[in-house]
Amino acid sequence: MAPTDETGQLAPHTAPSGPTPPERPPADGAAVAPPVRMPRWLPRALVLALSLYAVFQLGSWAFHQLTGLLINILIAFFLALAVEPAVSWMASRGVRRGLATALVFLAVMVATAGFVTLLGSMLAGQIIKIVEDFPEYLDSVINWVNGHFHTELRRVDVQEGLLRSDWLRTYVQNSATGVLDVSAQVLGGLFQLLTIALFSFYFAADGPRLRRAICSVLPPARQAEVLRAWEIAVDKTGGYIYSRGLMALISGIAHYILLEALGVPYAPVLAVWVGLVSQFIPTIGTYLAGALPMLIAFTVDPWYALWVLAFVVVYQQFENYMLQPKLTSRTVDIHPAVAFGSVIVGTALLGAVGALIAIPAVATLQAFLGAYVKRYAVTDDPRVQGHRRARPVATTRAWWSGVRQRPASGAESDAVGRGAAVSSAVAGGPTAGGPAGGGPADGEPTAPGQGVDADRDSDAGSTGRPGGSSS
Repeated sequence: MAPTDETGQLAPHTAPSGPTPPERPPADGAAVAPPVRMPRWLPRALVLALSLYAVFQLGSWAFHQLTGLLINILIAFFLALAVEPAVSWMASRGVRRGLATALVFLAVMVATAGFVTLLGSMLAGQIIKIVEDFPEYLDSVINWVNGHFHTELRRVDVQEGLLRSDWLRTYVQNSATGVLDVSAQVLGGLFQLLTIALFSFYFAADGPRLRRAICSVLPPARQAEVLRAWEIAVDKTGGYIYSRGLMALISGIAHYILLEALGVPYAPVLAVWVGLVSQFIPTIGTYLAGALPMLIAFTVDPWYALWVLAFVVVYQQFENYMLQPKLTSRTVDIHPAVAFGSVIVGTALLGAVGALIAIPAVATLQAFLGAYVKRYAVTDDPRVQGHRRARPVATTRAWWSGVRQRPASGAESDAVGRGAAVSSAVAGGPTAGGPAGGGPADGEPTAPGQGVDADRDSDAGSTGRPGGSSS
C-alpha cells in the first residue's frame, strides 16, 4: 500500500540518488525559452559611468573652490607679461634676471606707495576742512531756505533734529557692526595683492625656465608655435599698457587744466588720481575718478562741483568714442568694435578682472590666429567700397521693349490673331493703318487692333522679312 500524507493524498516518491535525467520537452512540441542573463559588459559600464560622474563632480567642486586662486594667477601672468620688456632689457645689459625683476617691482611699489600716501594726506586734510567749515555751509543753506521759502529755521534746531533722528542712530549702529566685515575685506584684499605680486614675480623672474618647461613636453613644431604666441602676448600686453598710460596722461593734463583754472587746491594730485583711476580700474574707475575732484571743488564753491561734473561727463564721451578707439587700434591693433565687445564679454565672464585683461587677450588671440588664416587678393569691384552699380535707364527700356516684342508661340499666336480679326471687324477698317511706319500718326488715337499688329510688324521686321508687314 502506497504511503499517504495527512490530507490523505498520495505522497510523492523521492527520486533516487544519482544524476538527474534531462527534462523532456513538452508534449505539444513548444520550445523552452532560455534563461535571461545579464550581459557581462553591463556591470563594468555602470561602474565606469559612476566613476566618470564622480570625477566630474569632484573636478567641478575643486574648480569652484579654486576660482579665486586661478583668477589671481591669471592676473599675475598678465602683469608678468607687462613687465617682461623692462626685465628683458635689463637682463640683456648684464643684470641678473631675478635682480632686474626685483628692481622693476620695487620701482612700481615705491611709485604706488608715494601716490597713495600723498593722496591720503590730501584727502584727510580736505575732510578735516569740510568738518570745520560745516557750520558755515549749514548757515548758508538755512539762510537760502529761509529767504526763498519764508521759513524760520535755525542751525541749533537742525543740529538737534539730526542728532535725535532715528536714521542717524541706525546708521551708527550698522557702521559699528560692519567694522569687522570691512576689516576682513581689507585683510582679504591685502592677501590677494600679496599672492598676485608673488606669482607675477616668479613668472617674470623665471620666464625662460617656464618657457623651457612648457616646450619640453611638446614636439619641435609645437614649440615654435608656443614661443611665437608668448612673444605676441608680450607685445600686445605691453602695447595695451602703453595705450592706457598715454590715455591716463592725456586725461590728467586735461583735468589739471580745469582744476587749476577753477582754483581747486591739490590740482596736480587730483589730476594724477583721475588719470590713473579712470584708466586702470575698469567699470567703476570713471565714477571713482570723478567723485574726488567734485568733493574737493565743492569745498571751494558748490558751482565748481557742477562744472567738474559736466567736464568729466563730456571728456568721458570724448575718450570713449574718439580717443580710446584710435589709440587702442594703433597700439593693440584691433578694431574698436572688437575691443568694446571684448570688454563686455570679459566683464560678463570674470567681472572687473575680465574687463582689464580682455583687450590684450583678444589682441593676442587675433594676432596668433592671423598666421593660420589664408587671405586672397580682393577684386577691384566698386561694390567692395559700398557702391552699387545702378542699372542704366536705356538698358531698362531696351529690356522692356524686348519683353513686349517677344514673338508669341502656339496658342498665344492664334489667340492674338483671333483678337485682331474681331477688333478689325468691329472697327470697320484694316488692321494696319497710319503712316509708312505702320503705326498711328502723331496725335492720332490708336485703334484697338493696331497695337497688336504693330507688335507683329516689328516682330516681322526683326526676323528679316521685307516691308515689315504682317504675313
